Amino acid sequence: MDIVLEIADTFLFDPFYATLLPAHAPSLKANATFSSPRHEPTSYAIPHATWQYEPSTKYFSIEPSKYAYMSQWSRDDWQRQALSLYLITWLFGVLVYYVFASASYFFVFDKATFAHPRYLKNQIKMEMKQANIAFPIMAIFTVPWFLLEVRGYAKLYDTTAEGPGRWYNYLQFPIFVTFTDLCIYWIHRGLHHPKVYKHVHKPHHKWIMPTPFASHAFHPLDGYVQGLPYHIFPFLFPLSKFAYVALFIFVNIWTVLIHDGEYAHNSPIINGAACHTMHHLYFNYNYGQFTTLWDRLGGSYRRPNDELFQKELKTCQSEWKRQAKAVDEMVQQVEGEDDRKYLPNEPKKVR
Repeated sequence: MDIVLEIADTFLFDPFYATLLPAHAPSLKANATFSSPRHEPTSYAIPHATWQYEPSTKYFSIEPSKYAYMSQWSRDDWQRQALSLYLITWLFGVLVYYVFASASYFFVFDKATFAHPRYLKNQIKMEMKQANIAFPIMAIFTVPWFLLEVRGYAKLYDTTAEGPGRWYNYLQFPIFVTFTDLCIYWIHRGLHHPKVYKHVHKPHHKWIMPTPFASHAFHPLDGYVQGLPYHIFPFLFPLSKFAYVALFIFVNIWTVLIHDGEYAHNSPIINGAACHTMHHLYFNYNYGQFTTLWDRLGGSYRRPNDELFQKELKTCQSEWKRQAKAVDEMVQQVEGEDDRKYLPNEPKKVR
């Protein structure tokens, strides 16, 4: 995350903090000279000259502009880093969400879903609203992890020479997927405990037939705890800085993909959109994130219905009625009553 922070500082936050908290005039040294270990001297005014530019990676560097030296908050101030990381986490999360959920909606999502008897009135608008509420709150609790990483407490490494070896550059990916998939399985399963579900996880299960915009439409605590394994991993295992950023983006895209309603494969191993649709329809199955391994071992795997992979049967009215009946039974069992407002008609309350 220090690489992302350096880029954001250079192109966004340096001018922002120079304007918001300019250096006090008496502390400025007019025409002072500053040099970093790898760069030629510059002639910017420097407030109190305790911060020196160190590139976050050996693969490239971005020469700081004059604004980097014109704020009371230097780049290495932990309070500035915390605020910057909060804004990055919040706004970058929103950007990834809308870009990829929109792309999935326009190019992948089957619009026939709108006619499903358990599709909600104004559903996409509600999904976006829930996600917009969750993002800034989740970011608050995520910042401490990113701050610890930026300040060197994680096992993130830059070059291959700093890591376990070239072999690990490849092995880190399956290790990451296996570890996070296991942790999310148990966290997700725990969120379905009766004492937890109605308070934390129920908002995400409001979407019986989710659209890509349901991908991040969580209760903030729900979204945060399911993201914990991704943040814990680099404190337990070595992880390349670039792999970390790539995996962070991949995880968010994957979350969109398993909610896109496009059942591209019927893999017994990958927990794709079809498996996750089973979870939204029948609640207590398919808790995994990436694979079906832990659901199979934990006895919670439910094979996707064959009809999902046959275009002529996928949107068949008889299939939808069968799904709706099963959903109503699960809602009665898990929630007791159904407060959702469906299209085209509202079903009666289930008590």
